[in-house]
Amino acid sequence: MGVSRQDVLSWVGALQQIFAENRQLLTDLDSATGDGDFGDSMDRGFTAAQAELCAHPPTDLQSAFKNVAAVLIRTMGGSAGPLYGTFFIRAGAACADKSELAPADVVALFQAGVEGLQQRGKAEPGDKTMLDALLPALDAMRRALEDGSGLAEILERGAAAAEAGMRATIAMQARKGRASYLGARSIGHQDPGATASYLLMKAAAEVWRS
Repeated sequence: MGVSRQDVLSWVGALQQIFAENRQLLTDLDSATGDGDFGDSMDRGFTAAQAELCAHPPTDLQSAFKNVAAVLIRTMGGSAGPLYGTFFIRAGAACADKSELAPADVVALFQAGVEGLQQRGKAEPGDKTMLDALLPALDAMRRALEDGSGLAEILERGAAAAEAGMRATIAMQARKGRASYLGARSIGHQDPGATASYLLMKAAAEVWRS
């Protein structure tokens, strides 16, 4: 069994819940290095995305991702909306003409989304951004796929690598975004974008484990 349109809807529902539950955490992390609105923005964006999918259920996988992207771009503040919107647009394009996603398709989905983020945000590994969680996650998922692992193992290894990448941002100096204005004072704080990206991977691993 692969990942279906309904599984994608379930993932968005899980994202709405996980960002609501972690709104204050993300706000606190962003308050240390940014303007403190990131938790509210993620909560607002994915609550709106979940409402959109419930009100107008998409007919296929690509439409599900494109509809989420449109809502995130419209409802989220700052750079988060365009960045996460780009992730979902590119992920959806990787699902074009597919009614179900095999493990290799899921890895391709995340690869397309992460590459879109790199192109949009112009960040590099070590810049203390969401990519410091997502790039290790993508590498771990690729290796798991090459090892012949099933989807649950692929996603669990991806989530574990994202968590390690998230924690590694604490020791980094920010070179992108508002946090970069702090220079060396950004060291010692966990990056909120990397934290949100870990939560995104964690939700996928929990929902798509079967």
